[in-house]
Amino acid sequence: ADSGEGRGHPGQVTSLSQGYMGHGTYVDEDKLTASVAGEVQRVDKLICVRPLKTRFNGEVGDVVVGRITEVQQKRWKVETNSRLDSVLLLSSVNLPGGELRRRSAEDELTMREYLQEGDLISAEVQSVFSDGALSLHTRSLKYGKLGQGVLVQLSPSLIKRQKTHFHNLPCGASIILGNNGFVWLYPTPGQQEEEAGGFYTSLEPVSLSDREVISRLRNCLLALSAHKVLLYDTSVLYCYESSLQHQVKDILKPEVMEEIVMLTQQKLLEQEG
Repeated sequence: ADSGEGRGHPGQVTSLSQGYMGHGTYVDEDKLTASVAGEVQRVDKLICVRPLKTRFNGEVGDVVVGRITEVQQKRWKVETNSRLDSVLLLSSVNLPGGELRRRSAEDELTMREYLQEGDLISAEVQSVFSDGALSLHTRSLKYGKLGQGVLVQLSPSLIKRQKTHFHNLPCGASIILGNNGFVWLYPTPGQQEEEAGGFYTSLEPVSLSDREVISRLRNCLLALSAHKVLLYDTSVLYCYESSLQHQVKDILKPEVMEEIVMLTQQKLLEQEG
């Protein structure tokens, strides 16, 4: 069983020799001591301290939002906030039109037409290489190239792991909470053509009301992350509702931010209680 044992800070004794030394701990005078500031986690007898400020350590099945940094032979390099650039193989993407066939030399030559440097994508971790680099895939229609929206870069430790990281919020915008700390906000799309195979991006102008909703959500995310509140669909939605009495630009003022986050935490406690 994996259970959170509270917060630890460097030099704090986590347990009186009642477990094995995991990541983020060391033994000092027969006592297990935290070497980083973060959340103490216990898996059976193994005790680890997961640091609050960290790069992304990907696991198979994680949803990530990343930016293409390089086009190479039969692969793209993707920046995903981890220690090494992730890899998206040409064989791991849907071809436009959803064709199922072997990738040819022609596909290799037209790779830049699918994805080029600077493009944002949503993907899933398919495997982890021996050096820790991640191999991604976008073979499902929900993954692929991202169109118009706003990218917010936060700490991976603040993203709560859930069954789904794609949410259509009732306020009129959608959110992709990448496990790697990259969060994508975009206007909720209508019925899009599924024949595009994940490469369809709408370039229609976004209405002012949608842009305001997205700006408000962005500021709410920054407020929650500044106060180290776990990010998932409910916490983001409660924060959005709590911020409606303020103007978008005022949300990032320290006193307003504190008020909004306190209201959000109260709502979350009421919901749990």
